Amino acid sequence: MSKLASSLCMSASSKLGPLCAIVVVGTTIIASVAAHEQSSAPAAPSEPIDWRATEAGVLEHQTQLSFPEQFVKAGEAYFSPDGARVIFQAVEQPESGREPDEFYAMFVADLVRDEAPRWALANVRRVSPVGSANTCGWFHPTDPDRIMFASTIGPPTASAPPGYQRGTNRYRWSFPPETRIVEANLRTLPVIALRGAANAAVDIAAKDLTVLAGDGQAYVAEGSLSCDGRTLLYCSLAANQGDLLVKDMKSGAVTPIVVAPGYDGGPFFSPDGQRICFRSDRAGNNLLQIYVADLALDATGRVTGASQEYALTANNDVNWCPFWHPEGTHLVYATSAISHRNYEIFLIDAHSDDSATPPQRRYGTNPRRVTNADGADVLPAFDATGRLMMWTSQRASDRTSQLWIADFVMPLAPVRSDAGATGASRERRDGTGASR
Repeated sequence: MSKLASSLCMSASSKLGPLCAIVVVGTTIIASVAAHEQSSAPAAPSEPIDWRATEAGVLEHQTQLSFPEQFVKAGEAYFSPDGARVIFQAVEQPESGREPDEFYAMFVADLVRDEAPRWALANVRRVSPVGSANTCGWFHPTDPDRIMFASTIGPPTASAPPGYQRGTNRYRWSFPPETRIVEANLRTLPVIALRGAANAAVDIAAKDLTVLAGDGQAYVAEGSLSCDGRTLLYCSLAANQGDLLVKDMKSGAVTPIVVAPGYDGGPFFSPDGQRICFRSDRAGNNLLQIYVADLALDATGRVTGASQEYALTANNDVNWCPFWHPEGTHLVYATSAISHRNYEIFLIDAHSDDSATPPQRRYGTNPRRVTNADGADVLPAFDATGRLMMWTSQRASDRTSQLWIADFVMPLAPVRSDAGATGASRERRDGTGASR
């Protein structure tokens, strides 16, 4: 699945600022705030954060998955439904004497579990055509060999992005109208290994990709599928703003469900398929906020619209890339709450229980910090069990944007400060408990 509202940075070969490098691998639009912050006086140097200590009881066995020896930058990664593979976008390191590719390519890799390192990527292969711009890749929820992602398929053209943007001469964004959501089958797709972009005898072609949404006239991306694979949820700029639409994969019917003024994007279905999360700049104040909306369905189960909306954040921060925990009552997201120079990942309540008496709505309560490291940490995603979190981080000493993974051991129900820790809560904190 894919998570982001995608702001493609169309100059991957330029010397981007550190936060821009991480923002553009994701699909939201926050680099303008970073540019504003980076233009101010530099902060006084401080001691490096010992993130293994500061994240204890929340994340364990933090492991870097991608490295600058392979990729100029990598990010926005998602697990296959069986947890055996990951899909991500990246700019591959070029062969000697060549410049890096200008646009992100899409890659798939096996997720290997071992003793040391605890996880690693193997059999990395490119799955997008040479020269195309790509973002927001994910797996079909019931078939780990089927992948979807947003692609221009061929070389893109530039276009002026709508909504939340304040550019500087250090940053460029573009939303190519050729961007469409496509599907590919890994069983039949040509295998293109790393460093194969320049001289591959066989490449990914348009015939290898099936277009699911988009006509090449307006940017369509930021998609995800419902857990049963029936409904495709995505963002379209056809109205010159970010609207959320659904496509019923049975009938082909397309229905707009969120059309508020502004850019609404980065949507994901809740695990039960009854709600969606997304981020929006609808306030028009150069900030982004997190929303959840209940879905309306007809008697056949087709999504017909979005009913009640809930704002989980309403503050002076940039909040983006929300992603559901598999148990369905919490979201993780990236935020500038700590600093625009150092985005961090937080967990927040997103609970809805109509069976309770009275009905419960715990939206936007109890925000808790997940990551605590130097360098931006963004674009979190869980595996199907909720015990693994993968994200994009700049915490390594080279400060490039790369993929990281860790055991997620944060108790979803926090222990009260005036209560003794139970055996179960101790197990969850030390990573041995499986009660998620």
